[in-house]
Amino acid sequence: MALSAPACMPLPGGDQIPVRLEKQELPVHSPKRVLFLDLVLSLFRLNGLLIAEGDAMTKQLGLTHARWKVIGAIALSRAGLTVPGIARALGQSRQAVQRITDVMVEDGLLLYAENPKHKRSALVTLSEDGKETYSMLREVQDPWAIENTEDIPTEELETTLRLVRRLIKKLN
Repeated sequence: MALSAPACMPLPGGDQIPVRLEKQELPVHSPKRVLFLDLVLSLFRLNGLLIAEGDAMTKQLGLTHARWKVIGAIALSRAGLTVPGIARALGQSRQAVQRITDVMVEDGLLLYAENPKHKRSALVTLSEDGKETYSMLREVQDPWAIENTEDIPTEELETTLRLVRRLIKKLN
């Protein structure tokens, strides 16, 4: 590894500290690099499509894709999750999840419940309206999931899921 010339990193107040950046010599046209970057771009595209599909699918229920993710994470947890737990499960910031859960509590979809394991971090659970909304969501979501995977073998889905989870673990 070759070291590049010193660079300066600005600090609050206008000061700067010198830093050395390591420069790696990597094969530019590595087939694995090309495949990985193609995968990343494809996942970005898929994410955009899933957001659009999620918004369209959940609109009639008064949800957005962001609320869909939160309500789904809580429903699948069975015992409720804390806001930081939801954030970890979704790969979102705690602050973003807090804003969404606060609004969903105001809308009557979620409840904050006392957490016996942590006094300052309440459990977030589905209210009765939230359970009903999740049930209606499943009526739309389940056929959508079946329709979008009917021509994909289960083994391919399992392999893809393992790879995506492995990358999440590596990057997390």
